[in-house]
Amino acid sequence: MTGQQLEVRDTGPSVTTHHPPGLAAPPAPGMDPPAPDMAETLARVLADVAHVDEVPHDSHFFNDLGADSLVMAHFCARVRKRTDLPSVSMRDIYRHPTITALTAALADTAPPVPAPEATAPEKPGPQVPTPTGRPHHALCGAVQLLGYLGYALLLAFVSARGYDWISAGTGLLDSYLRSVAFGAVLLVVLCALPVIAKWLLIGRWTPRRFHVWSLAYFRFWLVKALIRTSPLVLFAGSPLYPLYLRALGARIGRGVTFLSRTVPVCTDLLTIGDGTIVRKDSLISCYRAHDGVIETGPVTLGRSAVVSEVTVLDIGSQLGDNSQLGHASSLHTGQRVPDGEHWHGSPAQPADADFQPVPPARCGTVRRAVNGVLLLLTALLLYIPLAVGCLDALLSPILEGSTLLSRGRATPAGWVLYVDVLVITAVAFFGAVLVAVAVVGTVPRLLSRCVTPGRTYPLYGVHHALHRATLLISNRASLTRLFGDSTCIVHYLRWIGYDLCRIEQTGSNFGTRVKHETPFTSVVGTGTMVADGLSMMNGEYSSTSFRLSRTAIGAHNFLGNRIAYPPGGRTGDNCLLATKVMIPVDGPMRHDVGLLGSPSFEIPRSVARDATFDELKEGDGLRRRLAAKNRHNAMTMACHLFSGWLFFFCVTVIFACAASLYPQWGMVVIALANAVLLPFTLLYFVAVERAVTALRPPEPLFCSIYDRRFWHRERYWKVPSETYIQVLNGTPFKPVVWRLLGVRIGARVFDDGFSLTERPMVAIGDGCTLNAGSAVQCHSQEDGTFKSDRSAIGAGCTLGVGAFVHYGVTVGDGARLAADVFLMKGETVPEHAHWTGNPARPVPDGTHGSGGEL
Repeated sequence: MTGQQLEVRDTGPSVTTHHPPGLAAPPAPGMDPPAPDMAETLARVLADVAHVDEVPHDSHFFNDLGADSLVMAHFCARVRKRTDLPSVSMRDIYRHPTITALTAALADTAPPVPAPEATAPEKPGPQVPTPTGRPHHALCGAVQLLGYLGYALLLAFVSARGYDWISAGTGLLDSYLRSVAFGAVLLVVLCALPVIAKWLLIGRWTPRRFHVWSLAYFRFWLVKALIRTSPLVLFAGSPLYPLYLRALGARIGRGVTFLSRTVPVCTDLLTIGDGTIVRKDSLISCYRAHDGVIETGPVTLGRSAVVSEVTVLDIGSQLGDNSQLGHASSLHTGQRVPDGEHWHGSPAQPADADFQPVPPARCGTVRRAVNGVLLLLTALLLYIPLAVGCLDALLSPILEGSTLLSRGRATPAGWVLYVDVLVITAVAFFGAVLVAVAVVGTVPRLLSRCVTPGRTYPLYGVHHALHRATLLISNRASLTRLFGDSTCIVHYLRWIGYDLCRIEQTGSNFGTRVKHETPFTSVVGTGTMVADGLSMMNGEYSSTSFRLSRTAIGAHNFLGNRIAYPPGGRTGDNCLLATKVMIPVDGPMRHDVGLLGSPSFEIPRSVARDATFDELKEGDGLRRRLAAKNRHNAMTMACHLFSGWLFFFCVTVIFACAASLYPQWGMVVIALANAVLLPFTLLYFVAVERAVTALRPPEPLFCSIYDRRFWHRERYWKVPSETYIQVLNGTPFKPVVWRLLGVRIGARVFDDGFSLTERPMVAIGDGCTLNAGSAVQCHSQEDGTFKSDRSAIGAGCTLGVGAFVHYGVTVGDGARLAADVFLMKGETVPEHAHWTGNPARPVPDGTHGSGGEL
């Protein structure tokens, strides 16, 4: 969907005189009075930025002056350009929202004003290693392309020989047994391939640095691609997953539960002690990219440690025994959590909260071994034969003489094959959508009756298997994408089990990405709107047990992007929860405030700018506007389904033609079809996106969600696919596709998993390094107001793992954003600066570049 918070808004009497905690305006008693010169200078700068004649020193920035976060971001940028003033961050603004309070807080850090004859020495920028040149860049891309073609040939050989052997079966039972045998061999080969490749090409990983596009990098990329495409990735959270990591060289203790599907790459550098739990959506890769260089380093997790959801652990970080890292947090290079301590935030700092309230249960080696064997048997005896049977059912009517429109074998030269494929794929695709909707609303309801919320169960038993089945079936990303950003999403979420209380329909109640552990303990209050990336953490885990808990979001809230909401979150009604905010699990219940950052602190709930379109959400006109939005969204959903079916049809045609020519040409045509699949996918979805934006390309906007321009933006987000381009991570081809999609991107950009929401609104300079999980989002929404603007990343910049950059942002040449950064809208990062934190702020001189040793 869209979403953010971040522009905070004043809605009336409740915020005119009240200063919530963390926003105290006056200096504390006993504090030295602010320097009058600094206060007057700050007031003049703010008056110039806010376009007002005068700023009283005791006026509240948001309540009295009516400023918003975008204005204050520009104020911070203006202050940072002056040598006579200390640096100011948005965190400082929210915590000290008057000139008097801000000056008092900054007094101790203010730099001395240089004498007129003195000149400040020029601060040298960071030393950037010599980049690998254009020949290496092109050669690496060529070798990666050969690797892809080789893999396509291998799959063609294995699939062709296997299908021939299975087809030679003399009956249903014989064909089934052959499918099981072939599936077992194929599973062993695909699981062993990355392990063998890792030990042959790399040996043991050690802490080192090497250039991207070099030969060492190609070996790294090939091993990473094989590791992360292994079928064992599908077994994340099972006892088989730690065995896979051990085979790759990781030192994994007994009783470890690893729920994240992001497989560590430099596994020899990963150490996990006995009884540790790593929860889902955690990023632990044991490498990072910086200034065109890959850096590998150790990550150590002690015994019985807890790594919560949506966390980032950078290289050189460590969790001690019995320690905990809270959700939406990160450990940066050099940070070590001592034994027994609980930390949270980005970068993490000590906390008092307990991030694993579920008690342990008996879950020994025998239980884990039995569960792993049963999973393998299920895959071999059910899933693989079912996949082979579905493929046979799809292609046999076309290729074996029983076509819909002819009695002979269909060939690529005749029109009959294409008509048959059209009919069969249409029935299969749209029928699958209907079946999926029916299944997600019925089967999980039956399974969930056997798992009681609030009761603790051991892992890897019957109750855990039923819960996992509920989780996998009810989390259908394709359906939330189809129904999200429309009135249909609330009915879909209710259908699968959400409690949405009394619905206040807006047409944009939820975005296109909502997930959960179970829908049946997920509660969202009346009038609440959610952007994208909400994760309901209503399943609590230890390394041996789990428990389902009620997770409730209050009424009349607005939630930004990438929020993990835990059970017992201490937020109530009428709250603004910012993008990437860490929801507190201790302290008082928060009402009528906003929360920003990790760890979170309070900000005003809203500002006047976002109330511009409030009248459109009320009265008789709302029904007409909502009806018009529904008609537009219905057409968008139809376009989304049509583009998906057309892609399915084209891919089926490619392989049907290859299969029809197989008797004459053999394995060559199957290999050719495999090789053509990726470039066809890229060109197809580039063409779809270009068609959607041909008449209305994304552009800066400030409008209501009932404005037709916003509806076109919703169509832009939904119809084109967004995931296909991630196949090109770490290759020179991904920036080429970005360029085809309208991104103004420079030469030799290294993209290891970067994402963009509005491609034509972003400019990226030469030689940038974009780490996995980083993103630039050029829009924001709060309640019924939508805002969008362009962002620019300068040459030679580095975006850390999981970094999130908002709209209207300028990042100067050579700047670096640390891991898990949230750079707020309107910010300006100076050249060669290093920023860290959520929200982002400059790293003080003399501290470690990645977060410091704490």
